[in-house]
Amino acid sequence: MYTITDHGKMIADTVRLDAYDRAIQQAVKPGDTVIDIGSGTGIFALSAAKYGAGRIYAVEPGDVIQLAREIAAANGYDARIEFIKKPVKQVSLDRPADVIISDLRGVLPLFGQQVPSIIHARKHLLAPGGVLIPQRDDLWAAIVTAPELYRRITHPWCSAPIGLDMRSARDYLAHTWIRGRVLPQQLMTSPHCWASLDYNTVETPNISENLKWTVTRSGTAHGMLVWFDAVLTDDIVFSNAPGEPELIYANAFFPWLEPIALAVDDTVSVTFSANLVGQDYLWRWDTLIFEKGRADRTKARFRQSTFYSMPLSPAELHKQAVSHQPALNTDGRIDQDILNQMDGRISLEGIACRIVEKFPDHFTSTRDALYRVRDLSKKYSR
Repeated sequence: MYTITDHGKMIADTVRLDAYDRAIQQAVKPGDTVIDIGSGTGIFALSAAKYGAGRIYAVEPGDVIQLAREIAAANGYDARIEFIKKPVKQVSLDRPADVIISDLRGVLPLFGQQVPSIIHARKHLLAPGGVLIPQRDDLWAAIVTAPELYRRITHPWCSAPIGLDMRSARDYLAHTWIRGRVLPQQLMTSPHCWASLDYNTVETPNISENLKWTVTRSGTAHGMLVWFDAVLTDDIVFSNAPGEPELIYANAFFPWLEPIALAVDDTVSVTFSANLVGQDYLWRWDTLIFEKGRADRTKARFRQSTFYSMPLSPAELHKQAVSHQPALNTDGRIDQDILNQMDGRISLEGIACRIVEKFPDHFTSTRDALYRVRDLSKKYSR
């Protein structure tokens, strides 16, 4: 969940903010109904009000929605904006929206529930002929030389701090990606557009693509860089590509297991996939490098996935097996007991007192138990 400081950084990104403001001005007509998904501080909802929207729904599941209410009131728009503290999939409205606005991206548009949320909103909340902002995100990739980014991943674990061998961690981190930035001259291939998320038609949050490049600049390659172009309207676009003005999003760097010396006309082939599993994406990038494009002269072969970035013990893996027959541990029984008592008749303090009586070895005081009861109440109670 984003902090207020995080939301402040988003507002400080003037390239992004100005582009959205112009797109909203272009799309919103007087009297329109507008939905702002993942509203945060409500700034896009306020922009819609500024340009004449008749009714605006600011949908935000986080506590920052209280700040959004205060900001709306301070600007005199609170009468036109209805704030809904729910995920968009739990929202139903009396009238469909003429315009739906969203920016649920992380470093990349393939982030959390961004794509499923937009699909749901398009199908259930948008009027026929309605407008989505953004319309599309185009994703790009290139092979890069990025020694500093690679060093950020490997150096802490290869430097033998206080004389200890920590290299085992490097094997996990080589299967993850990090945010960062590179300069245009660090690209060793031409950019490849590997996916286009057209939010008017997309049906799945998952993408798999085979990418192929011919190396145009010799040097030591460290992995693959990914970025996107955001198409808000037909003529309003911004990008976090190398060389473009710096944005809040940065780029995504997918490292290789080891740096590889590449020569002009070498061929790099990557099978690249992103699959949404629960709330997070599982990324996979399998790489083949051929000398001068010759299939019989392989320079390197890597098989990488963020699945291998998680140091799970055999016992933890067993718990996730489809054949596992789970039974609640003590923590699970405590939470179950707390939830069973949330029947609308007992106060949080009363529940905490009962929990201390039932599980005296797990709580030092009623106040200690109350913290846990409050957390569950915040998450599950009406």
